[in-house]
Amino acid sequence: MANFLLEVGTEELPADFVDSAIAQWKTTITKSLSDSLLTPENIQLYGTPRRLAVVITGLPPQQPDRDEEVKGPPASVAFKDGEPTKAAAGFAKKQGVAVKDLELRDTNKGEFVFLQKHIPGQKSPEILQKLIPDWINKLEGRRFMRWGDGDLRFPRPIRWLVALWDKEVLPVKLENGSTILNSDRNSYGHRVLSPEPIPIPDAASYAETLRNAGIEVDPQIRQHTITEQVQQAANSVQGVAEIPPDLLAEVINLVESPNAVVGKFDEAFLELPPEVIQTVMVTHQRYFPIKTNNNTETQLLPNFITISNGDPKKADLIAAGNERVIRARLADAKFFYDADCDEPLETYLPQLETVTFQADLGSMRDKVDNLIEIAEEISNQLNLNADQWEIIERAALLCKADLVSQMVYEFPELQGIMGEKYALVSRETPEVAKGIFEHYLPRGADDILPETLTGQVVGLADRLDTLVRIFGLGMIPTGSSDPFALRRAANGVINITWHANLEINLDELLGQFSDSFVEQYSSKTSPYAALQEFFVQRIRTLLQEELKIDYDLVNAVLAEGDVEYQKRALQDLLDIRDRAQFLARIRNNNTLDTIYETVNRSTRLAVKGDLDTTPLDPTGIVDPDRFEKASEQAFYDSLVKLVPQTENARENRDYQRLVDGLAAITPVVSNFFDGEDSVMVMAEDPDIQANRLNLLGLLRNHARVLANFGEIVVG
Repeated sequence: MANFLLEVGTEELPADFVDSAIAQWKTTITKSLSDSLLTPENIQLYGTPRRLAVVITGLPPQQPDRDEEVKGPPASVAFKDGEPTKAAAGFAKKQGVAVKDLELRDTNKGEFVFLQKHIPGQKSPEILQKLIPDWINKLEGRRFMRWGDGDLRFPRPIRWLVALWDKEVLPVKLENGSTILNSDRNSYGHRVLSPEPIPIPDAASYAETLRNAGIEVDPQIRQHTITEQVQQAANSVQGVAEIPPDLLAEVINLVESPNAVVGKFDEAFLELPPEVIQTVMVTHQRYFPIKTNNNTETQLLPNFITISNGDPKKADLIAAGNERVIRARLADAKFFYDADCDEPLETYLPQLETVTFQADLGSMRDKVDNLIEIAEEISNQLNLNADQWEIIERAALLCKADLVSQMVYEFPELQGIMGEKYALVSRETPEVAKGIFEHYLPRGADDILPETLTGQVVGLADRLDTLVRIFGLGMIPTGSSDPFALRRAANGVINITWHANLEINLDELLGQFSDSFVEQYSSKTSPYAALQEFFVQRIRTLLQEELKIDYDLVNAVLAEGDVEYQKRALQDLLDIRDRAQFLARIRNNNTLDTIYETVNRSTRLAVKGDLDTTPLDPTGIVDPDRFEKASEQAFYDSLVKLVPQTENARENRDYQRLVDGLAAITPVVSNFFDGEDSVMVMAEDPDIQANRLNLLGLLRNHARVLANFGEIVVG
């Protein structure tokens, strides 16, 4: 067994590309080796800002020999009067054998030419030489570039190649126009600490050789090192470091030789809101904040930690340079904050008319007016009182005002956060201020949800306004394209409603404001139907992915193509959630098994009748005078008893009572089908047949209040 190394040396790569390239290579290299019949013991991938590398250990020296059966042309084409034709000769030549080596064999499509071919295994180094250019050229990512006079595309120029088969250089050529890169054994070290070439003696010692030169090529080790250094640096100033995961992931791929450096800034800047200071540090400077190390009140310290990629001996100089930078950034932020606080938040509203929401939809001030209208309708649905509406209306009016503040213009990440701060400075109520901040929540898949009613209602209104009006322009997300984050907006509407248990009729809101859009833009068609379909798909996705409901149970409460069920889901988002979760519970406790067969059998037969899916009471639908067996009367009487339980379940979402009722009727229905008093449902008399089908149809309708049992998979 042998070991192999490939290193691609570059100018400094974008941090996000390093992780992406490693993930792509993990898939691509594994598959290409498998396709080439090579099975290594291990594949280890590495990456830094200046290199991507793979070390493959335990590679066989060559492919295994194999026997392969090759099918050729039909015998009637390959041979005429027992003599080989040009077709036979051509097939033999292509396979590298003589015509005499071909054999004829019968198949279900007639007689064909076959060849049993022994293929010697190709040497592994020869295979790798062919695979390597593809591994490099097929990497994908953002901001790819061309350089020199060739067509090779890569995030940054490639400067060197190392390719070793154990101790020997594996010749590999990478062409880019007139530039030709030939592999050798020389890697390169840190630009400052060890800029000279570093010969790699053999493939297996790659990581250790570079580590001895001050380069850590393993991202996981860099992560551990950075985390450890950051905490130690924070301890040195009696604090605790805050390590945001996204920042850590980025910094890992910005350095090859990490070294934590502590810097400081003027304590006077701590008068700024902590969110401002942290945004300057984390988002703009990639610094780790330090907070007080106590159990009472956590506060920022006037210090920061930067991860240097330079000479550790010059840490003081590096700290001083970074201190000058953050001092200037915080001074700017202090100026913006003081200037913004000079005027009440409400005075910024006229400036929203100068900010475009969307070219065809007007300004952000227009959006505010629209979302106030939607917030009012949501408040009406929730039966809120005048005091509650007053707070919501005020928060809705001011929720976008901070967009035109100097702070948010410079630091867009602070929208909503500064709105809350400025609202409090402007003596707005705490409820209004909190609503301004919370209406942006959740800002992503893992973010918190709004906790106040004001934040929830304004947040719903904001998202629904965006969805209705962007859909109204026909700009519906397709594939991965979603420039207005409409999927996230719809997910937010559903998750906020579920989280807060808000009794809203989403279908009514979509219909009402789709009509309003058409009235405002008479040349546009209503987005109502598209929005219905879009939300149904988002509900389906969230039930499966976030609430972890089995796919068949999701289908049971949201059956594909079932207009009645889908409209019901949009009319009551809480009901669709509760029914799905209830089904999951009765599946886990095996209650579902006790009623499934009876309900499903009845549902399958009920489709042969013409009863629609809404009636529950058998009175006037089923005629007892047509009963021939006592089992029919028992079925009828059980349905009468089941009606109040089902109606209660539908009105109060108390589905346990419905299931209890279905469980009680199960033996009655079993006797109807299979007992001593059983009946033939499809009787010859059409009136008796219809009567019996109506009994089954009514049972189906009761079960449908919970789910379409035909979609459930049991066993």
